[in-house]
Amino acid sequence: MPIPYKTRRRLALFVLVVGLPAYIVAAVSAVAWAEARWGGLPWWGSVLVYVGLGFLWIAPMKPVFIGVGKPDPDAQPPEQK
Repeated sequence: MPIPYKTRRRLALFVLVVGLPAYIVAAVSAVAWAEARWGGLPWWGSVLVYVGLGFLWIAPMKPVFIGVGKPDPDAQPPEQK
């Protein structure tokens, strides 16, 4: 069952305002913990990890963001005068 348009817009806004900052804090904390436990990575290794984590959050959220920037498909067209 597809997610209704209004629900998808609200969920996308919630993910961007609350979920993404929380994910960033969790990702930075996890990388800092791993570096403290196993030693630091070279600068290019850290860049690869952060880029990978940056793309990782997109995969489960893709269905939420598809079509959000387009007009509501269920809305009635405005009256023409």
